[in-house]
Amino acid sequence: MTEFGLDTFGGVTTDGHGRPVPHPQVIRDLVDDAVAADQLGLDFFGVGEHHRPDFAVSSPEMVLAAIAGRTEHIRLGSAVTVLSSDDPVRVYERFATLDAVSNGRAEIVAGRGSFIESFGLFGYDLADYEVLFEEKLDLLSKLLEQKPVTWSGSTRAALTDQLVFPTTEKRLRTWVGVGGSPESVVRTAKHGFGLFLAIIGGAPERFTAYIDLFERAQEQFGRPRAPIAIHSPGLVADTDGQARELVYDGWFAMRRRMSVERGWPAPTASDFDDEITDGALYLGSPEVVARKIARTLGTLKVDRFDLKFDQPVPHGAQRRSIELYGEKVVPMVKDLLS
Repeated sequence: MTEFGLDTFGGVTTDGHGRPVPHPQVIRDLVDDAVAADQLGLDFFGVGEHHRPDFAVSSPEMVLAAIAGRTEHIRLGSAVTVLSSDDPVRVYERFATLDAVSNGRAEIVAGRGSFIESFGLFGYDLADYEVLFEEKLDLLSKLLEQKPVTWSGSTRAALTDQLVFPTTEKRLRTWVGVGGSPESVVRTAKHGFGLFLAIIGGAPERFTAYIDLFERAQEQFGRPRAPIAIHSPGLVADTDGQARELVYDGWFAMRRRMSVERGWPAPTASDFDDEITDGALYLGSPEVVARKIARTLGTLKVDRFDLKFDQPVPHGAQRRSIELYGEKVVPMVKDLLS
């Protein structure tokens, strides 16, 4: 049965006058959002890691621990943990601790991150981008076995018969966040992790090839089938027009920044419309969003769909989106798929 979750990068919301809300309030609102998601019966709540002014969360595990103390059922994870600029031992320790305080609800979603600020912040060289992730993912895979670890590489000190604590009651559910690299898909299969596809633009159907590659690679490595999740941005409102009006300015501002930072073409009005109609932006009334999610899940055979709900809008609009997603969209999608 398909699971349904929510993801947030801790994006800064706006107040009634369009001004950015201070980071502490954004974090407190985010915790309340997770409580609402738990009460709505959603399956997963993911919190991202960023180190820049337009995002409030730089320590997802701290936020997730606060959420764990106020929720009962929803699974809690990162979206993503930037493993390249972190230490796998500390990542394991933090999530094993989160797993204990949440009664077994913790998940790791490891990735290289969508921005690069953490590399310079923590003293890593971008020239080592590939080797950092490859070595640290390899070490994390060994730590998750909860056996004495002997490991050596070029990016951190070696370990010899090292046990790491605390232990967990069962293996931590772990995914790798992938943005579209075939090499990353194969690497994920090699280590036996779940595949977490970040589909943030363009037609979701183009990721069919990556899912096929993942399944073939698991067979070749002799790995049992691991779960597959997809994550895409969106916002649900009472009407299509309201949703468009809420998101339009913020979507353009973000895309303009990313076009400058990453060398993408500047966004156009038709790009916005195309992403809503046939792309990866799940925006509109509950029925419109539900039909689009159902269409995606009918094409991509995955185990979980996560809506990245944090758009640069007032927090009240985000909360309304969460309520509509849990109360109307998810039931509609389940009915359509059945």
